[in-house]
Amino acid sequence: MEKLTKECVLQSAARLEQESQDAVMRDIPQFFEAEIVTRFAGAAPQKKELYPLVFNMERGICLAETVDFLKECPALRPYDLILANELDSGCARSGERDTAAEIARALGMQYVFGLEFVELKDAAHGFHGNAIFSRWPILWAEVLRLPEQYNWYYDRQKRIGGRNAVFAKLDVQGQEVGAVSIHLENRTSGAGRLQQMKAVLQEVERVFPGIPVVLGGDLNTNTFDGRDKAVIRHLRDEPEELAAAIEMIDLYEPLLQDCTAAGYAWREASGGADCTRRKPLPEGGCLHMKLDWLLPRGFTVQCSSVISTLTADCGFAAPDSTLARYAQPELSDHNVVRASLALPQKEEKT
Repeated sequence: MEKLTKECVLQSAARLEQESQDAVMRDIPQFFEAEIVTRFAGAAPQKKELYPLVFNMERGICLAETVDFLKECPALRPYDLILANELDSGCARSGERDTAAEIARALGMQYVFGLEFVELKDAAHGFHGNAIFSRWPILWAEVLRLPEQYNWYYDRQKRIGGRNAVFAKLDVQGQEVGAVSIHLENRTSGAGRLQQMKAVLQEVERVFPGIPVVLGGDLNTNTFDGRDKAVIRHLRDEPEELAAAIEMIDLYEPLLQDCTAAGYAWREASGGADCTRRKPLPEGGCLHMKLDWLLPRGFTVQCSSVISTLTADCGFAAPDSTLARYAQPELSDHNVVRASLALPQKEEKT
């Protein structure tokens, strides 16, 4: 993805003082680019099953350790698809590396990256987005811009852009399968996230008619409005309330009700009520939330699990690996969701 010139970034940022994010993004083609990168791909699997992961990689800040984790963690294996969120390209905070390309190279996977934000307080590209990594051939891809629910230009992080979903059509042993990596808005209510998911579901019906589909990603299903600091403080002091809300999360996050109505098996495919996000709080401690989901349709869900990214749970790391020497408490503030999905059997022609 071609870097934006400094002049383009400054001019685009200045326009946001008067114009909408949508208007500015329309003049930046990178926000709609969905290049399929195949140069790192190994051989496609032989099994006619799908083993997807959802993994918010928290910008790829500890990239070498994350790669070790993906290579070595026995609970992840096998996997052939990663629906990934929060990957940097050319950001100072992650060493100005193209994290998606480096992960694909290390794992021998094809990938497609979708630009979510241009970080105005960062160096080089300042690109940040979502990706699909696949061991199966990627036949087609696109990036869908989602309806804006929060303007990140006025946030302390100061960004051009907005939430998106990355779509890809895969060839799984001769059968077409749709895959979508989604990142919904945290700084909104359940109603705002519902509007974004409606856009995703509508696009799925348009581009993947009649084929199995797996959606996944960080849907930011907080069960509350992420802008409401008073609620966050209350839940810090009353964690049992948040735990109870997670047990009946679709009552607080109506997007999950819409997914149920559309035939997506999110309950079975996302590791039950096990939490996937540790949200750090300014006063210390964290909220334990369920934000990350796999939502398949047209598959039989064989099993699913949530896999910890806490360093203390990485006892499998090889003694000489970067991961074994890692001193921070976690690889990401999100855990991984994994599922085993059986494809439907094709009817034999008579």
